[in-house]
Parts: sequence; C-alpha cells; structure tokens
Amino acid sequence: MDERLNARAMLVVLSLSASAAAFAQASLTDPTRPPLAAADADPSGASAARTGPRLQSVLISSSRRLAVIDGKTLTLGGEIGGATLTAISETGVTLRRGEEVETLKLHPGVEKKKGGPQ
Repeated sequence: MDERLNARAMLVVLSLSASAAAFAQASLTDPTRPPLAAADADPSGASAARTGPRLQSVLISSSRRLAVIDGKTLTLGGEIGGATLTAISETGVTLRRGEEVETLKLHPGVEKKKGGPQ
C-alpha cells in the first residue's frame, strides 16, 4: 500500500514538473523568427489588414539566392500568388505579374541614409 502511495505521489510530482516546463517553453519566442508586421502584432485586428505578399527573409550566398515570402521559400523564377520572383537583393525582391512589377522591401519602414552615425 505504501509503495502504491509513493508511486502515485511521484506520478503527480512528475506531471506537475512536465506541465510547468511546457508552460515555460510556451512563453519563449524564436530569436531567428522575422519580426511581426504591425498588422500581425495586433491580435484585435484593429489595425489595417495587410494586403499583398510580405517579404520575411532573404539569403544570398555565392552559390544561391533565396527569398521567404509569406512563409514560402522561393528561388529566382519561383512563383507565389500568380507572381514570378525576378530579382533578389539584400534589401528586397522584385515580383512580376504580367506587365505589373512589384517590389517588396525586407524592412519597409526603414530608410537607408548616407553617412555615419550622428
């Protein structure tokens, strides 16, 4: 009887420990995840809804160029939403949909200025 009680107590302690660990991990964020856009960060939906594709990341190396748009990884010539990826740079990408050309910036609210810190 004593052994059964000890086994149950141990099971309760292990269950509580596991749930506490799961709760702690749920509050952690991935440091490599791209920042949220203002429309995505507002869970109430009060801000204006984002329209069109969003560039999340670019990878440029000597052997390849990749862009992550709306969670989809594309190479040059890849398609998303009926548009073809035609160019990838350090700061953005170019999409072509028929005659229409659209440029997506990696950090749309950030403007690059000439000169050093002031």
